[in-house]
Amino acid sequence: MRILGIDPGLRTTGFGVIDVEGAQLRYVASGTISTQHLNSHALPARLGVLFDGMGEVMTRYQPDCAAVEIVFVNVNPQSTLLLGQARGALISALVSRQLTVAEYTALQMKQAVAGHGRAQKSQVQEMVRRLLGLSGLPGTDAADALGLAITHAHAGSAMARLATASGVGEGQKSGAVPARAQASYRAGRSR
Repeated sequence: MRILGIDPGLRTTGFGVIDVEGAQLRYVASGTISTQHLNSHALPARLGVLFDGMGEVMTRYQPDCAAVEIVFVNVNPQSTLLLGQARGALISALVSRQLTVAEYTALQMKQAVAGHGRAQKSQVQEMVRRLLGLSGLPGTDAADALGLAITHAHAGSAMARLATASGVGEGQKSGAVPARAQASYRAGRSR
């Protein structure tokens, strides 16, 4: 299975792609999508760059599923709203290609990769390097994205088994929107 991890950001979004075969993890690619070349007030253009950039990543690496970091509420509500819009553009790009999307908090990713939720960026980078057998440290945004992919590789199958056991995921792809809800969304409303 090929997993695409995404660390959303309006200025810089990190992505990481890994292959998973049983318990074996293999690095495929990582990098960033940047909007720093655009005017900071050009929000629609920046969101378009993120959407299109994610489309290019998916076309090139053909992932089977994706793992995206959940936005936390920080001190500045405006920053949180902007980050949420960036995340929305990225998730829209993923679901427009019928990709299953899993979501994890930074705490969950740090626990899965470094063993504790208060891990520093440098600790996440080092553990990602070790887990994937990389010769050098990935950048911080790419390391977080690879960490999310690793988290999904370890936690995703267990979560899918739990969902199936509780009857939540029966008859549909994990993370898929039920047909009734899709019809509501197309009609411009949700329940």
